[in-house]
Parts: sequence; structure tokens; C-alpha cells
Amino acid sequence: MQAQALPSIDNKSLRERVLNALRDAIVHGEFRPGQPLIETELAAQMGVSRAPLREALQILSTEGLVEVVPYHGATVRALDTRDIEELYSLRIVLETFAARLVIETDGDDASRALRSCYAEMLAAAEAGDLTGVSRIDRRFHDTLIAMAGHKLLETTWNAVSLRVRYVMALRNRRNRDIRQIAYNHLPIIEALEARDFARVSALLEAHIASSRDLLVEGWDMMVQAASQDSAT
Repeated sequence: MQAQALPSIDNKSLRERVLNALRDAIVHGEFRPGQPLIETELAAQMGVSRAPLREALQILSTEGLVEVVPYHGATVRALDTRDIEELYSLRIVLETFAARLVIETDGDDASRALRSCYAEMLAAAEAGDLTGVSRIDRRFHDTLIAMAGHKLLETTWNAVSLRVRYVMALRNRRNRDIRQIAYNHLPIIEALEARDFARVSALLEAHIASSRDLLVEGWDMMVQAASQDSAT
């Protein structure tokens, strides 16, 4: 007798669901730098008690996305220009190392995966879907790291990737032509396919450094504008 189909069960704890919801809101730019995260308001909006919410905020604090000050509450962390410099200089090291490993191994799977990301990113850009572009942009870089097959590299990347996602989302919201975000990734793929590490390294460094320079140049104004958006 065929077994009766059973509904899937979400075994995530309430704290995990609250954590994921808050984290996504921050890294997608829905909560802005410096925005207060008022427990009573968030608990009411999400229909949960303050206990799992408070636990989630503490975890987000360890991830560098939230600042929790005893007796004063929590706010979305507002990174400064030094944070951006450090984050992007580390990205250059991690991603060029990943590219070297991909080139030294069979890079066909990486090429297919990255081209798939590029095609999806371009389609999202042409549809005017900024959220989709930002999500796939992050997946492109996550995929490059994952395809290197280096567990410690991936662990190190995961430790900073949330802050990378947060900064990328804020930067992409200010980009006038989101199709250019997608176009910037194609030369990197082509250089990987040619197994030209010198070119891949130069392209990755230029790609990441260009984003860093634009961020640093206008970061204070961007954070101020984002904070004003959240206030309205």
C-alpha cells in the first residue's frame, strides 16, 4: 500500500525564523544604517514575544549587523569608511585566491554556474528588479568562493559575507543603471574560462576596488540618505 503523503514540517525554531527575517531585512536594505530596532514594535509586527526577538538581536550583534547597547536598545549598525576599506581589501584577497584555485582545477563547472548567475542577473536587471539583481550578485561571488573547494576559505568568507551583502545592497540601491552591475561580471567569467589568472586577478581587484572607492567616496551621504529614508 502506498504511504500517505505527509505535509512538510518546518523544524526551525521561532528564534531562527525571527533571526532570518531580521537578517534579511537588514542585508536587503529594508532596515537602514542607524535605524533603531525597537523590540516592542518589532515583536508586535512579527506576532512574537520579546524573548526570541532579543535572542535574535544578540546574534545579529555578533554578526556585525546590529549594535546592542545595554539599557539603550539596538540599532542597525552604521559602518564607517574604515569598515568599508577593511571589508573590501579582504574581499580582494579571498576572491582572487578562490579564482586561482578554480583555474588550477577543472573550472568547467564553475564557468557554467557563474554564467547561469550572470544570465539571471542580467534578466533581473532588464526587468528592473533591483532586489533580484542584488541577490544574484551576492550569489555570483558566493559561487566563486564555493567552487574553489577550499573549506577554510569558505568559512572565512561566510564570516564576512553578511556584511558584504549589507554593503552591496546599499550600494546597488544607488546605482542608476542596474544592468551595468550584471555587465561588470562577464569579463571575469571570460578570463576564468581562458584560465588567465593574471587577467582574472586584475579584473576582480578592479571590480571590487571600484565598488569600494565609490562606496567610500559617497558613504557618509549614502548612510545619511538611507537613514532619512527609514525615518520617512
